[in-house]
Amino acid sequence: MRDNGLVLDKITMVTVVNACAKLGAMQKARLIHDYICTMKFSLNVILGTAMIDMYAKCGSLDLAREIFDGMREKNVITWSVMIATYGYHGQGKKALDLFPMMSSCGIMPNGITFVSLLYACSHAGLVDEGLELFNIMWDKYGVRPDVKHCTCMVDLLGRAGRLDEALKLIENMTVEKDEGLWSALLAACRIHKNVELAEWAAKSLLEIQPQNPGHYVLLSNIYANAGRWEDMAKIRNFMTKKNLKKIPGWTWIEVDNKIHQFSVGDKSHPLSKEIHGLLKSLIEKLELAGYVPDTNFVLHDVDEEVKVGMLYTHSEKLAITFGLIATHEGTPIRITKNLRVCGDCHTFIKFVSAITKRMIIVLSK
Repeated sequence: MRDNGLVLDKITMVTVVNACAKLGAMQKARLIHDYICTMKFSLNVILGTAMIDMYAKCGSLDLAREIFDGMREKNVITWSVMIATYGYHGQGKKALDLFPMMSSCGIMPNGITFVSLLYACSHAGLVDEGLELFNIMWDKYGVRPDVKHCTCMVDLLGRAGRLDEALKLIENMTVEKDEGLWSALLAACRIHKNVELAEWAAKSLLEIQPQNPGHYVLLSNIYANAGRWEDMAKIRNFMTKKNLKKIPGWTWIEVDNKIHQFSVGDKSHPLSKEIHGLLKSLIEKLELAGYVPDTNFVLHDVDEEVKVGMLYTHSEKLAITFGLIATHEGTPIRITKNLRVCGDCHTFIKFVSAITKRMIIVLSK
């Protein structure tokens, strides 16, 4: 558009900002921000809120808050997005701190605000605070809980291991249950290895979305974690017969304004030899520092040695290792994953961050 001499307006920039947020590309976010400043676009509610969301999903809390604080006008969506931003990054206390500030500015919360608050509580383990918010949202603020609020509560209670309470909440719900609710319960069952409840949640989930391969994969992973290989095989065979294919996991990293993408065991990158060589030596250093590969996250019935080898080539590990090669020492590394990051990769990333003195930001889409 620019090459064709078109002048971009605020509506165009909102669309571009939203696209950048989807990608999680920090360097592109900076370029977009610079262009907005160059054109002297004022940050109205729509553009400013979109930029807060963009920086949140690019992994920069500080820049998101800077945009928020610099906006002259904020509406309930702006406040809700900023609360959600802290929630994305596990900073539930800061999300909750914004709530009374919002009220003091005369902004009444709505359903989106409470979804953001409950999500923040869930990802920070703030169970009591989440329960209190859920209980007052209707009585004090006149916001009737819907299935999204209930889903946040199931996730909150499920992560905390309070599956009985999550189940009771589901049974007492008066709103229609959807796939998000059952997915939250199924994910909690995976964390706490409750196979019986997982089977019930999966059955309910598959009645709603029988063609979604992700649900079958999650149930088969729960079976694998429990060592029920025959049940896992039945699920996989059923998927094959129905031609339901697992969504492949990808991790991408932006370096010099270019996106580099990795899959598990990837050897297609031009620097593949260097990446795998550095990864091998890096893992040796991590193990000396106390890192122990968690093979529970390899959901295949194979020898332990093979499991370790499979863990070492997860796409997140390859992307981070490339980041260590391709970026300046001491600079942050940002990676984005299209699926859930496994527990072993979480541990690996923490050790790499400590040893290399690098901030590593992981975004999951």
